[in-house]
Amino acid sequence: MGRQSLREQLDWLNSNPPLYDLMEHYPADWEIVGRELLSALRDGRAQTLSVYARRAKSESDLWKSRIRGNKGNAGNLASALPHLVRSRMALMALDKCCLAAATGVASGKIRFNLLNGFIVQRLLFARHLTRKPASLGWFRIWWPLVTQKRILMPLVQPKGIYCFYTSALIRELASLIASRSCLEIGAGDGTLTQFLGDAGVSIRATDDHSWNNVIQFPATVERLDAQQALQRYQPEVVVCSWPPPGNGFERRVFDTRSIELYIVVGSRYAFASGDWRAYSAQSSFDWSVDHRLSRYVLPPELDSAVLIFRRKS
Repeated sequence: MGRQSLREQLDWLNSNPPLYDLMEHYPADWEIVGRELLSALRDGRAQTLSVYARRAKSESDLWKSRIRGNKGNAGNLASALPHLVRSRMALMALDKCCLAAATGVASGKIRFNLLNGFIVQRLLFARHLTRKPASLGWFRIWWPLVTQKRILMPLVQPKGIYCFYTSALIRELASLIASRSCLEIGAGDGTLTQFLGDAGVSIRATDDHSWNNVIQFPATVERLDAQQALQRYQPEVVVCSWPPPGNGFERRVFDTRSIELYIVVGSRYAFASGDWRAYSAQSSFDWSVDHRLSRYVLPPELDSAVLIFRRKS
């Protein structure tokens, strides 16, 4: 990038530049990433893309950790920068591929027409982008009339919205949690905690606020990462909605002895959400996908899954 120092390049990379700018500034790295991505896409299997995405995320986390551990010395920055650039390119390119597949639009602005926008707004939002517990009955009546279903999630995900909760789901989760102390980790804008609190659950929301360039965190979402939150509050129940794929924090849940129940709202696909390696590696909880509750997460095209972990006796 011209005469920019390594530190300036890293700061620019951390400012989340668009993929096109990355390609323009690092053409040789994009050539490498492009070949890898093309190979993964040609394979055509979700598992191949999942492995590719996990590898890119792991490589990014590894080199970020090395930079922190070595206090950002020049030699380490020089080694880390190409890996950070390529992993960022790979993840952004995968996002664009998924957006194109979901909407059928490869470029340009996507939006609802007047009728579709009206139906979606009334079904899912209290106002603007503030979600409400959706009525499953009304959704089943009106959703078939929406002709632009594929663009809903690509439109709202950049605002930190990954699904919509029905009033039926909230009732069922409130019944499962009952009078036990509850903590939401990775709470985002705190919507799920708000809904459960309104249903009588004693719950608090926490998040590390690392997505503050996307999400407007209300004062009700305490700024704590998952490990800090679990250590501080020692909850009996933990909930997490759409944890990032291959994240490093869910395993802390299984190491926290106070927890009796862990509820995850996410995808049925390992490459889309959750730390499925941690799920399989832990031995303290019995767990399964609750298919009935999964149907209460909207829209159905998401292929959502509600995972229930119960501590073994």
